[in-house]
Amino acid sequence: MAIAKVNPTRMELTRLKKKLVTAKRGHKLLKDKRDELMRRFLELVRENMALRESVEKGLEVANQNFVLAKAVMREEILNTALMAPLQSLSVEVEKRNVMSVEIPEFNYKTRTPGENDAYSYGFAFTSGDLDFAVKSLSDIFPDMLKLAEIEKSCQLMAAEIEKTRRRVNALEHVMIPETEESIKYITMKLDENERSTQVRLMKVKDMMIKQNIESKRNSVK
Repeated sequence: MAIAKVNPTRMELTRLKKKLVTAKRGHKLLKDKRDELMRRFLELVRENMALRESVEKGLEVANQNFVLAKAVMREEILNTALMAPLQSLSVEVEKRNVMSVEIPEFNYKTRTPGENDAYSYGFAFTSGDLDFAVKSLSDIFPDMLKLAEIEKSCQLMAAEIEKTRRRVNALEHVMIPETEESIKYITMKLDENERSTQVRLMKVKDMMIKQNIESKRNSVK
């Protein structure tokens, strides 16, 4: 691994050691976050699969009832019956924080609380199949809204998991190894410098001893 250009000083060594401690702590926290995100993501995926199956079955029943209603009713009567709905609803979007991910929560309110307001027509000229179709759609709507909420949450969590995974890999395979190599390089250089200094000091000491001996000899003469 190529070592980035670093200044082999004790101050730089201290800085890199602190950086390494911080990087390892961040790596552990990010790994824990990634694992928890994966756990919650898989829970949402399982819930999404079960809910999607339920919604698809509900829509299939509603479509069958609409087909039957269209078969026994004239088209103009069917269109007139559904032209002016009595009921309306509004959807409110709130958010909650899950592991730094803003997860949406969808809540809806109907204009009126009456369940029969879902039927925008009189019952004299319409078939029971149309009633069943409208009732099926009305019953399945909360699950459809919940399904949309879960699928959006899965998308956001998947994006956050990928982002966290890249950060973990960058720390694990790039930043931490490079910092460790730099620390090793600086330590080696400092040890070499220390050995060189000791050798020089020993040589100076030997020279001083030799000079003392020579001076004593000269003084005796």
